[in-house]
Amino acid sequence: MEANVQLEKAAAKCTSRMTGAMMLIEALKREKVEMIFGYPGGAVLPIYNMLYDSGLFHILSRHEQGSIHAAEGYARVSGKPGVVLATSGPGATNLVTGIADAMIDSLPLVIFTGQVASSVIGSDAFQEADILGITMPITKHSYQVRSAAELPRIVKEAFHLASTGRPGPVLIDIPKDIAVEEGEFNYDQEISLPGYSPETKPNYLQIRKLVEALGNAKKPVILAGAGVLFSKGSQQLREYAEQQNIPVAHTLLGLGGFPADHELFLGMAGMHGTYAANMALYECDLLISAGARFDDRVTGNLKHFARNAVIAHIDIDPAEIGKNIPTHIPLVGDAKEILSELIAQNGKKGNRDDWREKLSGYKRDYPLWYVSGEGVLKPQEVIEKTALHTGGNAIVTTDVGQHQMWAAQYYPFDTPGKWVTSGGLGTMGFGLPSAIGAQLANPKADVIAIVGDGGFQMTLQELSVIKELNLPVKILLLNNKSLGMVRQWQEIFYEERYSHSVFSSQPDFIQLASAYGMKGVQISKKEELDTTLKEALTAKEAVLIEVRVCEEENVFPMIAPGKGLHEMAGVSP
Repeated sequence: MEANVQLEKAAAKCTSRMTGAMMLIEALKREKVEMIFGYPGGAVLPIYNMLYDSGLFHILSRHEQGSIHAAEGYARVSGKPGVVLATSGPGATNLVTGIADAMIDSLPLVIFTGQVASSVIGSDAFQEADILGITMPITKHSYQVRSAAELPRIVKEAFHLASTGRPGPVLIDIPKDIAVEEGEFNYDQEISLPGYSPETKPNYLQIRKLVEALGNAKKPVILAGAGVLFSKGSQQLREYAEQQNIPVAHTLLGLGGFPADHELFLGMAGMHGTYAANMALYECDLLISAGARFDDRVTGNLKHFARNAVIAHIDIDPAEIGKNIPTHIPLVGDAKEILSELIAQNGKKGNRDDWREKLSGYKRDYPLWYVSGEGVLKPQEVIEKTALHTGGNAIVTTDVGQHQMWAAQYYPFDTPGKWVTSGGLGTMGFGLPSAIGAQLANPKADVIAIVGDGGFQMTLQELSVIKELNLPVKILLLNNKSLGMVRQWQEIFYEERYSHSVFSSQPDFIQLASAYGMKGVQISKKEELDTTLKEALTAKEAVLIEVRVCEEENVFPMIAPGKGLHEMAGVSP
């Protein structure tokens, strides 16, 4: 209790002398941090000593990668920065995958790493790593603290940077001697970041250009991405689409920004998107991209992408405008602000009945499909049943691979904050720890981690955290005894040469769950699916649900590398 008393006395004054570790704890409290995901080690022991009786909630992961993916899940669901704390050297480098993941998917994180003492930086000291140099390309900004007195300013700036403009990870590296050094704590100074002033308000002239272009368009479509969710602009997206009668397609990360059951919704676009969504992007004469960055998995071959369309691009990051696709109408700013202004303009509504009818025909004639075999468990059916038994209201997290695409295709996301996945980096092992962060961000929600047998084995040690915190997370393990997406590509493009993609040995996943003190159930017969799945999903405790699915099942539709959006394979049985 002594450390906490010291901290409270020091914090009672506007400026007081504290150690660097005490300053950090007080700054986190000022930022209203709810929880810290971390793993201790030598270089951060002074910080953990202050953390001991600080009152801050700390989640001890079983690997630093588990910490940062959990923080990503927390950030995605809560909208607040996820906070991560790790030691120097391997502790810091174990975070790199998650930092890169958060950067490309625009997730707000503030990451604190320990560092060796200032006097030995650069000498290859024990557990030294140049984490600033390593992460410079994959952070929004990074700091190395040089004196305790500057720590409050740096922390305040870091939270501001992480959560404003285009969100992203910010790293603060704290040498061990700085954590014990004393200095004046001042958290009242204003943030001054010359050159950093994200544009949120739209340019009126560009708004008018889009209003005019839409008035002349006969085949418009909206491509909505995660930027709509980050701006909390889902309601405005719906109002604008309904007001102007514009069909909407989603990117993978944008799912939930527009109701899946809405008559204007075309589905997910891209490599494994729906026929209707992809053909809309291919045939449109006006494409309005709202908070999407034209990733290659969405566009396919660029020479075929929206080739006859006027491109309007709404994005808070000006660097994205024109980066991949030539843009005719750039709208830099917050998606919610821009959509609100477009609604207020209430531009001329052209007659688009023929366009709507054509897209409705695509949806009707080329829906998502799979062949349900007798006695065979198809993964698509498992996802559909999962949606049925949760009412489509669960928060779903995933790893990366076939199961991720099936979840995106067959689980209906009608509201924001229900879809947590790794998009740009495609990080296996993401699903389980991100479910921990999602559950902590929304304790009353049903949270389901849909994972494959490959990705699950990368971070399965985090089952221990689920048990320790008594989190009612459900783990839906679709076991096809392979790295499914790798196997699919090898089947289609590499003459069925399954080089190291099929598991010849696997653990007994039910016994594994038992070893972690968790209930486990296995479903291997189709007649067991409905009853057993419902019972497991509605349990009040964590359950590992292993489903032995068809091992040869592939994800369709599919656009092969080098092909355009109109060149989909597997659009029908």
